[in-house]
Amino acid sequence: MSKRILILLLLIGLLLIGCTATPVAQPSAEQPTTTQPKRVVYLINGALGDNAFYDSGKAGIDALAAEYGVETRTIEANFDAGKYEPSLQAAVGYADVIFVISYGFEDQLKAIADKNPDKIFVNIDTVVQNSANTITSVDFIEEESAYLAGVVAGMLTLDTSVPNINPEKIVGVVGGDVDPVVNAFIFAYENGAKSVDPGIVVLKKSLGGAWDDAAKGKQAALQLYDQGADVVFQVAAAAGIGVLQAARERNLYAIGVDTNQNDLEPGHVVASDIKDVGKAIRDVYKSIVDGTYQPGAVIQYGLASGGVDLVTEAQVKVLPEAIESRVRELRQQIIDGTLQVELYDGRDVWQ
Repeated sequence: MSKRILILLLLIGLLLIGCTATPVAQPSAEQPTTTQPKRVVYLINGALGDNAFYDSGKAGIDALAAEYGVETRTIEANFDAGKYEPSLQAAVGYADVIFVISYGFEDQLKAIADKNPDKIFVNIDTVVQNSANTITSVDFIEEESAYLAGVVAGMLTLDTSVPNINPEKIVGVVGGDVDPVVNAFIFAYENGAKSVDPGIVVLKKSLGGAWDDAAKGKQAALQLYDQGADVVFQVAAAAGIGVLQAARERNLYAIGVDTNQNDLEPGHVVASDIKDVGKAIRDVYKSIVDGTYQPGAVIQYGLASGGVDLVTEAQVKVLPEAIESRVRELRQQIIDGTLQVELYDGRDVWQ
């Protein structure tokens, strides 16, 4: 065999080997990727229509449907203990993500979450920790905004240039129940008022759990106004609408809660203590979609994050500029950390 033929055969062999070489590995289509949940439930222990806490959360759920195209469902337990556990079961059967308000039903939530580790549970407004550590909690620092509400009430009750403010240094608050969240509001509200003048008296009324009874809320507020309070803060969900109505009836003043209620009774609601449940829901859901969500975490929302605030914008302005200016100043101090608002420590605030 000639040398030329031998070289030709060797070249052909090398070409054949190259054609059968093992290909470079390609990325597997089975590699895990972040997937967007398809269904979301908003489960509340109460009912929609409060124009406050529950409705704020519903606005957040509606925003998820609009922005992500996710299917949503709201389940209302209507303060009925018999409905809560079946509502949890229905939520688990339907949704991938469950935003839940569990006041009074924390044990049921823990048990359901432990049995369903594949579901995402986000508890709103209190901290709930289950054995599997899968429940994420959204904890609002309501003391920061409630302190500002107290400052407004305290300054207003001292300013007799405002129509119908009496000479007595008395303000009031109506709470939906005696529970840690309401207590935190009242604790900080009283501290804010007394920071203006230690001699200010803060009168308090609890509705004993009648969160949806506006007539009872109105009656409680009327009693406070008749005792000399010229400003009453409502921390009572739907029942608090009655407090705002009482302010109009007595031609006096109220402070709203959870959403901007300043225009519900124009000229009589001087400010509203915002708790933006909807923002928290949008933020947490975004973290689920982008893969940064952490099961079992406690996420805090204060003034700096925009989760709580005190707003005075209204169709009919009542507050003098001096009060609004002071609120702006204190808000910035709290955000900057130069003013530390004392957090509720469990003491009895109803004395």
